[in-house]
Amino acid sequence: QVQLVESGGGLVQAGGSLKLSCVASKGAGSFWNMGWFRQAPGKEREFVAIISWSGGSTKYGDSVKGRFTISRDNAKNTVYLQMNNLKPEDTAVYYCNAGPRYGLAPNNYWGQGTQVTVSS
Repeated sequence: QVQLVESGGGLVQAGGSLKLSCVASKGAGSFWNMGWFRQAPGKEREFVAIISWSGGSTKYGDSVKGRFTISRDNAKNTVYLQMNNLKPEDTAVYYCNAGPRYGLAPNNYWGQGTQVTVSS
């Protein structure tokens, strides 16, 4: 059973930064594409970013391009999401996602989520 564990969420003022981390259970994450989705109350789940298993390719949702950066460290089975210039509309639960597909659609494995709250 693959496990994904997120951390790094919290409360930040608009314009601030946060860095999320997601650790995959040993061996599970190295060969998979890993990404982030988010869901705000009353809204549909939204694609945020994905990174290929090698780290050589990335995609971002339009609302976060230029502000968020996804990266990974396969030696640590960890994917990161650096979030800069945060806006109140970035407030959501952020979920780590992993699996064999590379694209905007989610893969099968999810973390439990971490709350990000941006105050105005």
